[in-house]
Amino acid sequence: MKLTVRQTFATRNGCIKGLLWLVSIGITTACNCLQVSAQSLAHKKDSIQTDSARINHLKQVDIRAAKTDIRNTSPTPVQVLKGEQLQRLNSFSVADALRFFTGVQLKDYGGVGGLKTINVRSLGTNHVAVFYDGVQLGNAQNGQVDLGRFSLDNIDEVDLYNGQKSDIFQAARSFSAANSIYLQSAKPKFAAGEHTHIRFSYKTGSMGLANPSLLWQQKLSNKITSAISAEWVRSDGRYKFRYTNSVYDTTAVRNNGDIDAYRIEAGLKGNTADSAAWDIKGYSYVSERGLPGAIVSNKFNYSQRQWDRDQFIQANYESNIRNRYSFKAIAKYSSNYERYLDPEFVTTTGFQDNRFYQHELYTSIANRYRILPVWETALSADFQMNNLDANLYHFPYPTRYTKLVSLASQLKLRQFNIQASLLATYIDDKVKVFTGAGRKTAYTPTVTAAWRVLNNNDLMFRAFYKNIFRLPTFNDLYYTVIGTTSLRPEYTKQYDAGFTYNHQFKNRSLASFSVQADVYYNQVKDKIVAIPGANLYRWIMYNVGDVHVKGAEINIQSGWNISGELILTAGLNYTYQQAFYKDGGVTFHYNIPYIPYNSGSVTLGADYRKFQFNYSYIYTGLRYNELSNDLNHSNNEVEPWYTHDLSASYLTKIYKRNTKFTIEVNNLLNQDREVISNFPMPRRFYRFKLSYTI
Repeated sequence: MKLTVRQTFATRNGCIKGLLWLVSIGITTACNCLQVSAQSLAHKKDSIQTDSARINHLKQVDIRAAKTDIRNTSPTPVQVLKGEQLQRLNSFSVADALRFFTGVQLKDYGGVGGLKTINVRSLGTNHVAVFYDGVQLGNAQNGQVDLGRFSLDNIDEVDLYNGQKSDIFQAARSFSAANSIYLQSAKPKFAAGEHTHIRFSYKTGSMGLANPSLLWQQKLSNKITSAISAEWVRSDGRYKFRYTNSVYDTTAVRNNGDIDAYRIEAGLKGNTADSAAWDIKGYSYVSERGLPGAIVSNKFNYSQRQWDRDQFIQANYESNIRNRYSFKAIAKYSSNYERYLDPEFVTTTGFQDNRFYQHELYTSIANRYRILPVWETALSADFQMNNLDANLYHFPYPTRYTKLVSLASQLKLRQFNIQASLLATYIDDKVKVFTGAGRKTAYTPTVTAAWRVLNNNDLMFRAFYKNIFRLPTFNDLYYTVIGTTSLRPEYTKQYDAGFTYNHQFKNRSLASFSVQADVYYNQVKDKIVAIPGANLYRWIMYNVGDVHVKGAEINIQSGWNISGELILTAGLNYTYQQAFYKDGGVTFHYNIPYIPYNSGSVTLGADYRKFQFNYSYIYTGLRYNELSNDLNHSNNEVEPWYTHDLSASYLTKIYKRNTKFTIEVNNLLNQDREVISNFPMPRRFYRFKLSYTI
């Protein structure tokens, strides 16, 4: 089979037109706003110099305070895990950590190398945008980001926003998803006299796990720092599971779930003399893994393989946000390669050996102008080009041009915070052969509001409405086996209302208490559903009509100072969801695939002298594994599952350097479970970790 590869810049003319269109908007807006700012600066030069010193002194304090109180100030629901709280969870990757958020269903196909994606509030994986250091991770081929690839060793904070991030000064792309995950890599922080931080970690455990990692942070000057992070992950993916076919039970060993992957990323961060900030990051991830396949019809052994190579380079620039006019620019280029080999599927030219090449070019310009101290507006414009090459016969070789323009405004009074935004989406699909999806245009608004009831700002009520648009992915539309250009786009409406309460106590055993509670209603028109076939690479995709989601969730967190040496933390998350679909005027009163009616988690932590202990319990209730109009839908039921996890850590010093030993026991009760039908998960397994910091 001859491989056909088209280079990204074969579509140079269309790319240049899009870039010129984007730049023209940014320059026009910048010139107008800079003219106003220049006049203001000309009259207030002396006062600005005085303010500049004050701003430089307070900048770090203000950022820290905003992050600390974000759950009680955001007009859209947000859940946060960061710092030590994130590291002490029984979590190997970002995907594992997200299990502890409300409204989240993790799709996990088992093992270290198994695909891991999330579904938030029953809207589907493709309605979740993932941002890494402020720039979205894209995958035009299937619209999914494997969160299992992102280790927690280099992640300092994980945020989940329903609706969108509560900041109007952001790229237009940040307004384009129903839910957003923000991953923040570890930022270099140096105390006086420090110039170098080095942290070495090593994890090992069940399933042949070997996972060394290195983080090196260097202070190059007073305004520039660098960071290099690297890790290697290897696992044979073998674990025992129980299988029954209603005739006999057996215990088998999962095979072909191995993974061999390495990741390396390097970045520079800096500040200019006028307090503008910039950063550049390069990233590379390379892996080879087995695809274990579904356990059906007594088939236990699979031989499919997959190779991935994901690389990108991105840059950010942001002017001083204290100025009346602020400017932000983002640029990114990414290249993704994927190879899928199926020795069990024989074609006329040999085994099935598919290879895909993705290229993405992305640029963004955001402008913000503060009209009054309490009123500001922002205009953002993005341009994005994606293309996909493959060595498939009858493949259309699609290229997608996306233009996004967002206009947003915020009125922030003492007790009220109101935001409104309008996103314009222009998409044009072009193909080399056959028929493409053509052009699509959509205008989608969002409105958020928050009201702080008490003078101490502890209690806040909030609500939002968001309308969003999602076009099918390249696989949905063009893949030669499953794709179809007749798929209709999804249109989603979100409604949410809730409250937050957060209070810090002084001189009491109960040191802190917070609660977030929300009720929501989502309506999805022409929802696209993807169900895995015999293995992880084959999917069946179709529109299922309208889906109506009703839900309620609550998140409670508390901290306790029992004594000078004993500190306790406790958390409770609970979610209830109904996700019914309508087809032909008939409502099917049971949930769409893999949406549980009830789910939740409990976390308990204790710090005593040099020891740390953590316990977590995760529960997922009854689900269904497929859509069916069979009245006896119990045939499609997936049994509830739960896990108990424990971990213990010991902190000490070796050669005067901080050292941490950790042991984790996962699925303590050795439960047999399936997150996805016919993809058994590991029973009890262990992990050991050593971390040494210089």
